Amino acid sequence: MTQDKLNPVHPGEILAEEFLKPMGLTPEQLASDIGVNITQLDKIIAEKEGMNADMALRLARYFGTSPRFWTGLQADYDLDVTSEYLGNRLEQEVKPRAVAAG
Repeated sequence: MTQDKLNPVHPGEILAEEFLKPMGLTPEQLASDIGVNITQLDKIIAEKEGMNADMALRLARYFGTSPRFWTGLQADYDLDVTSEYLGNRLEQEVKPRAVAAG
């Protein structure tokens, strides 16, 4: 049995697909409403940049979510991407520390 692995989901994709589109918001309107440069927001939506704490706080206030929702999406994305990048190397390169008998 093969296990299909889902591609990591970037916070920019969540922002675009789960917030902007259903609410009929444009990136330009959101950028204006939250006081950021459209270029900065576009880079996140295009998955060229990650979600930083400043943006997470602004989006959380605007959408009534938690800042940790946004930073959590970024952390999950980073872990998934890095895990894929490392592959089996992590198990080969890092040996768990033995626990001393107490």
